Amino acid sequence: MTSNNYAQVVADLRQSFESGVLSSIDQRLNQLQQIDLLIQENKAEIEDAVYKDLRKSQFEVILCETICTLKEVRIALNNLREWTKPERVAGGLLNVTNTLEVHKDPLGVILVMGAWNYPICLVLQPIIGAIAAGNCCVVKPSEVASHSAELLGRIIPKYLSSECCRVINGGIPETTELLRCRFDHILYTGNPAVAKIVMRAAAEHLTPVTLELGGKNPTIVDSTCDFDLVGQRIAWGKFLNNGQTCIGVDYVMCLDNCQDQLIESIKKAVVKFFGEDPQTSNSYGRIINKRHFKRISDMIDEDKVVFGNTKKEEDLYISPTILANVEDTDRIMQDEIFGPVMAVSNVPSLQHAIKLIRQREKPLAVYVFSKDKELVETVKNTTSSGQFVVNDTLMQFGAPLPFGGVGNSGMGSYHDKYSVDALSHKKAVMYCPQQGEALLAMIRYPPYDAPGKPKMLQRFKWFSVPGVKKGLGFGTMFFMFLFILCCALLFPVLSERFAV
Repeated sequence: MTSNNYAQVVADLRQSFESGVLSSIDQRLNQLQQIDLLIQENKAEIEDAVYKDLRKSQFEVILCETICTLKEVRIALNNLREWTKPERVAGGLLNVTNTLEVHKDPLGVILVMGAWNYPICLVLQPIIGAIAAGNCCVVKPSEVASHSAELLGRIIPKYLSSECCRVINGGIPETTELLRCRFDHILYTGNPAVAKIVMRAAAEHLTPVTLELGGKNPTIVDSTCDFDLVGQRIAWGKFLNNGQTCIGVDYVMCLDNCQDQLIESIKKAVVKFFGEDPQTSNSYGRIINKRHFKRISDMIDEDKVVFGNTKKEEDLYISPTILANVEDTDRIMQDEIFGPVMAVSNVPSLQHAIKLIRQREKPLAVYVFSKDKELVETVKNTTSSGQFVVNDTLMQFGAPLPFGGVGNSGMGSYHDKYSVDALSHKKAVMYCPQQGEALLAMIRYPPYDAPGKPKMLQRFKWFSVPGVKKGLGFGTMFFMFLFILCCALLFPVLSERFAV
């Protein structure tokens, strides 16, 4: 397909959007129901495609690809009418006769660019948000997960109307040409380097973007923890999907010299999860390709390995690996790992750990394991991240919270209601009555030097501009109540008498 064809695809979808193909809630619900059917009727093919790409077990595909996507589409089906209702806004005395609302208007044609590490849910979930908000969309799955991309390109057109959604597969040349087209919003999931390319292309058309990226997600652990529990939760948050998770644990900083105790608990958890030889485990995945295998392998400092580090390139296998006593200048601390290698170190103090977090780019997630509430609050209030999770890992992805990063880890957020918010224009709407023009003329119309005008302005300011007090006294509130009551009673009489 040539660039002219891409432009025609976008033009066709824009024409469909302008014709109102998804203007009604019922039309959107119909397409969302089709996504529900797509997932349910193609479970076996989805599991097979993701297994071929990442060697994910059937259980992990169901847990991390289909269940979370079904949950998202069902929540949208159950709540879309409520999410899209106009929101009433309090106007204060200045707008006592006006009605103020915020309406969520669809943007138009959205470009969804999926990621390879969760190749089904990170394509379908943005589509759910785009359609729920009333947008048409062009979908570009990641070519790196080739089997999943081929499957999506084949089954999406069977369920979603071509007037609403079109799939374009291909590599870097195709993506480059696609980005030349004008979209009304781009939602990209991937890494910061490609995100900069997406943003540059979007800037040509002043197109807004939502960027879901990653980063070096830190974990802080102190000695108040139940280490067996913490070891399991960190091991799961690190080695799920072979460590190829944007919100996965990247490095761990241990307070109170608890590094050795934590490492022993993680080792026990790994053996419990995957056995003595994870390569033979049906629950342990693989690296996506040889390029990433080499990238991860080059990060490992053999002198600091305390667990794992078995590698089989022909099988794209790297065992769960732990590096201890890692220093900030080590190779593994320079970039996001995005693989089954964990960096662990003791840090002298909480302030030192916070300093290390703050001197890096802002991460997608910060994890803290502690029973010390003051410590938890200190980390929360002195670090910046897309998400902050206490005593667990990864679970925020499935929670009804906005999912997104900040700074280098992303821009904007989505999921559930927040997808509709992200992919809609919040249009300010104001309804004003035609009555009472004489009262309005007393304040707002020239000539401003008319007799009594300055005095009226001062009174208007006194009533309409709130003070900076923490609260209003009873006397002031009672006087304001009487004033509003008088206005309400006199307004019909005065407006009729002085009507222009």
